Amino acid sequence: MSVMQVSRKVDYALRAVIYLSLQNDGRPVPVSEIASQRRIPQKFLEKIITNLIRADLVHSHRGAHGGYTLARHPELISFRDVIEAVEGPISLNACVTERRDCSVLSSCNMQRIWQEGQRRMLEYFSGTTLADVLPSPAVNNPQKVAV
Repeated sequence: MSVMQVSRKVDYALRAVIYLSLQNDGRPVPVSEIASQRRIPQKFLEKIITNLIRADLVHSHRGAHGGYTLARHPELISFRDVIEAVEGPISLNACVTERRDCSVLSSCNMQRIWQEGQRRMLEYFSGTTLADVLPSPAVNNPQKVAV
């Protein structure tokens, strides 16, 4: 059975930036660490990180202690930012793109459904940030739980 699913590239990109979001010490993280900790093929991750750098989501740090850090706080990076950095604009169907590249567009009864699906999907991915999937501070440090 075939399923509609997120690409491996998007999955790996999200895993990588979420891992970077968890690093509270501000140190640059080597690509080898991200790859091993998140079970991502390192060569593929290197290509993905290049896209994330171009989109100004990740910063590269050179040198002996080099690596990668987030370019912004996790609450300022949306899932849409990451998805579009590695895959380009999100489109549920050809008829909802700016080009509206569809030969049956004038007689299609589904266009409004695709448009609404597109609107909801973009709204959801735009409104979901890396911070939304991070563990709460109470989980990381149970001693600081207020009573």
